[in-house]
Amino acid sequence: MPDRSYLNWPFFDDGHRAIARDLDDWAAEHVRSIPEANEETVDAACRNLVERLANAGWLDHVVPGAQGGRREALDVRSLCLSREILGRHHALADFTFAMQGLGSGAISLFGSEELRSRYLPGVRRGEKIAAFALSEPASGSDVASLTTTAVEDGDHYVIDGTKTWISNGGLADFYTVFARTGEAPGAKGLSAFIVDAATPGLEVVERIPLIAPHPLATLKFDGLRVPKGHLLGVPGGGFKVAMATLDVFRSTVGAAALGFARRALDEALERAASRELFGAPMGELQMVQGKLADMALGVDTSALLVYRAAWTKDCVAERVSREAAMAKLHATETAQKVIDEAVQIFGGRGVVAGHPVERLYREVRALRIYEGASEVQKIIIARQTLAARAAEGDAKTPSGAPAPQGA
Repeated sequence: MPDRSYLNWPFFDDGHRAIARDLDDWAAEHVRSIPEANEETVDAACRNLVERLANAGWLDHVVPGAQGGRREALDVRSLCLSREILGRHHALADFTFAMQGLGSGAISLFGSEELRSRYLPGVRRGEKIAAFALSEPASGSDVASLTTTAVEDGDHYVIDGTKTWISNGGLADFYTVFARTGEAPGAKGLSAFIVDAATPGLEVVERIPLIAPHPLATLKFDGLRVPKGHLLGVPGGGFKVAMATLDVFRSTVGAAALGFARRALDEALERAASRELFGAPMGELQMVQGKLADMALGVDTSALLVYRAAWTKDCVAERVSREAAMAKLHATETAQKVIDEAVQIFGGRGVVAGHPVERLYREVRALRIYEGASEVQKIIIARQTLAARAAEGDAKTPSGAPAPQGA
């Protein structure tokens, strides 16, 4: 039985605890035993999982209340709990849930009423699969340098360029696409659009195989025409759309990593308790106890950071860039270490293809890269911390007085 004591933390209300309990029971019955997909079957597996999640009502958490969601606005604690629990049971179930949220999240936050009504109910019902098309061959974490263009032409924009590393690429029914509209240099000249997958001028030019199969692709936009009504927010506001969306969903990446780590710890504890070694259970060896202690410590500290960020976003602050970056960085890096230790505790069995900890070992690696690599999270944390210190210094300096010099 996994540790559930964290659900008593003050970050949660009774509704969150009910989500955790009910989703855990549902996932144990309906997704945990689903076999791992391969490159040939992953699309069908994702569609099946989206359908299952929708039919059970779990996709209600990825849209606002006006479009059938459980709460008035996106609730980051609910999203994080869902990803943690799904990740503990089945990594691809977590992926499909996450992409329905991330791919449509910009519509929830910035879409017109028409766009919300057109797309979000279908996302919730599992009828529309969503995707988030931000990364490019030469601009992954450096969003401000993207080169895909969107040029006004009457009542439309014409989009040209290439996107890559796009989750649900080739599977999605629509994409949230970011392109340069040129209102200003750099980040201030980007805009965001909703593009239907069937629009002429959109081509899936490559499917990208991964060590843990997921639908991932490179997309090409060649003279694609998108109506101006598909613009999210305002022209030139695309960077704000991207960052606000990631502010919601970046913490959930940490939650998925937390779910992976919890599963690895559970598997390791079972192994240590049941495996006889040198005439005693493996768990009595001090070196194994040291590993288990480090794993448990890492899981709890990750949970504290993830749910602090989620609670802060839901209850305190509109932007949580620093808190979300800390949660994502710590939880993903820690999950990698926890899973590695679990593999070590299992010994040879831990590297047998298809074993739970072997699957986790392959699944977790990408989490340290996507939605901002670990190195980028460190930059965000440092800049936010420095900015907070500067703001505190400005507040202490009398108006009109020169700021103090020196370190």
